[in-house]
Amino acid sequence: MTSLSPYEWFKSSYSGGSGTECVECALGGSSTLVRDSKQESGPVVAVQHQTWDFFVDALRRGELDE
Repeated sequence: MTSLSPYEWFKSSYSGGSGTECVECALGGSSTLVRDSKQESGPVVAVQHQTWDFFVDALRRGELDE
């Protein structure tokens, strides 16, 4: 399936390899966009770039592991 999105989507490095946990991200004008790769035309969550950076940094530091 080819995406008609104007954004360049890439798979998150935190997505699972089994194909059931696929998250894609794209850089929008002022936001980082997140979607389920299995639903390219489905909902998209937009997060401000700075907030996304804080989130990713917290993941890298292991602060969000349970």
